[in-house]
Amino acid sequence: MIPSIKPSPINVPSLDSLTSLLKPQLKEIDVCILNKMQSPVDLIPQIAGYLISLGGKRLRPLLTVASAELCGYKGDRHIHLAACIEFIHTATLLHDDVVDESMLRRGMTSANVLWNNKASILVGDFLFSRAFELMVADGSLKVLKILSEATSTLAEGEVLQLTSSYDLELNQETYLKIIAAKTARLFSAATEVGAVVAEADEAKCRALAYFGHTLGIAFQLMDDILDYAADQEKLGKAIGDDFREGKVTLPVIFAYEKGADRAFWREAFEGRIQDDAALAHAIHLLKGSGALLKTKHIAQDFVREALYCLDTFPNSSLKAALQELAHFSTHREV
Repeated sequence: MIPSIKPSPINVPSLDSLTSLLKPQLKEIDVCILNKMQSPVDLIPQIAGYLISLGGKRLRPLLTVASAELCGYKGDRHIHLAACIEFIHTATLLHDDVVDESMLRRGMTSANVLWNNKASILVGDFLFSRAFELMVADGSLKVLKILSEATSTLAEGEVLQLTSSYDLELNQETYLKIIAAKTARLFSAATEVGAVVAEADEAKCRALAYFGHTLGIAFQLMDDILDYAADQEKLGKAIGDDFREGKVTLPVIFAYEKGADRAFWREAFEGRIQDDAALAHAIHLLKGSGALLKTKHIAQDFVREALYCLDTFPNSSLKAALQELAHFSTHREV
């Protein structure tokens, strides 16, 4: 039975309510992750353990467990599938840091810098393999279909973003398709799998799948904003990474469409001039043009859709915590 919680004295949305409610389940997930990342090849648990030890929100596993228990599930299948989803996510982080040539991950030196690109990619492959072992062990073809399709879609989204790098003709519709694939699809899979494990009816499965989708879009749009507006120390990576990597995100799309110094944007992206001075000017234009604020408003629209998805469920501490999570997505500093 999920315990009741006292409301926070400060009305600032956070993850605290959800993590407090699911603390025992999170411990079980961590045990499962620890067991499954072991290997006689020493480098594998070294790199996997390092990245997992950096922490993070464990948001996707939380969503799986929360969705299952919101639908009344009492077993333990959701624990193993939550670990599976975290392995998929962690594998993509290892691969992304290589592709993006990242130096930091959650404020610490990234695995590809500490070891090397080849090792990071291969350990990422190992984690994907472990994820599929967990899917198969669950025994549900429906779960396997959801997670395998999500993994394929995620990879497609990453490739689509790569091929769209430096492209100032990218529009809002196409960009939202990119982040729906590379970010929101795994959120959606996490919530849908929880409902499926609980044998929820089709309406509840659809509602939770769409909750994950809209929540994932909101989180990614806020990441896009924070890359230009966050405190670098809190962010855990260098601000402006998207700019330096040639990623045309929604704030840039809005600023360029509005005509905020188009010559600068063409010089920065098409001419590949993305030094610190150029980044400073980009931030100035994004703030001055209202592009960051407009992006946040769209993220808030997705939050409203996410909240609507939860209306089908009766009131409970867990539902309230998921509602708070939706609000938190657009109120975070990191």
